[in-house]
Amino acid sequence: MSEKIQKVLANAGLGSRRQIETWIADGRVSVNGKEAKLGDRMTDEDRVRVDNQEVKLLRSTAKKTRILLYHKPEGEICSRHDPEGRPTVFDHLPLLRNSRWITVGRLDFNTSGVLLLTNDGELANKLMHPSSEIEREYAVRVKGQVSPMMLKEMKKGVQLEDGIGHFETIEDAGGEGSNHWYHVIVKQGRNRLVRRLWESQDVVVSRLIRIRFGDITLPRQLRRGKWEELLGEERMFINDLL
Repeated sequence: MSEKIQKVLANAGLGSRRQIETWIADGRVSVNGKEAKLGDRMTDEDRVRVDNQEVKLLRSTAKKTRILLYHKPEGEICSRHDPEGRPTVFDHLPLLRNSRWITVGRLDFNTSGVLLLTNDGELANKLMHPSSEIEREYAVRVKGQVSPMMLKEMKKGVQLEDGIGHFETIEDAGGEGSNHWYHVIVKQGRNRLVRRLWESQDVVVSRLIRIRFGDITLPRQLRRGKWEELLGEERMFINDLL
């Protein structure tokens, strides 16, 4: 049975469907020697190359879905390779046979906290897709005067370069001066959304920590740069998507 190329490659653990669609559009994927196009279909029996490197396909039914919670520290990127030689989150993860870890969204270089990774590209796509409306909660330390009107504006919606953005909720978490914290919730995985919303009010974010993704919160005992595998009840809300 044939399926869309991005779904087959995602199931093989190469990346999320969104990532693979970009690779196809950029001409980086070929099937049976022919450059792939968006909308093309394939089977597990076809020969596929990414960046001219042949990909070994495994049937998704033979693969156990694994999910990691990684406590990302500041100063690491979410890409496998960086021209600047900066550390990546993949430097600290367990090895996989015939597959690889896929990040569920990204945290930028200066953001720490909850980062989920899986070997199941289809699951990663579902978790990232806007239709899932999964809450992401952040602890934000800000510099600058924050008025009730600013908070109201950020909850109502602010015009950004890629469309309207807003916080679902904003809670004052205490502190004074340059050590004032807020907890905010968003349901979109847009690039630097939390920082950009605060910057729209001329407020500087000096620290940003993702403390929750869906029902998964950052464990107090999990140190920065360490991971734990989600098992049993810990991944119940994710199992609903499988």
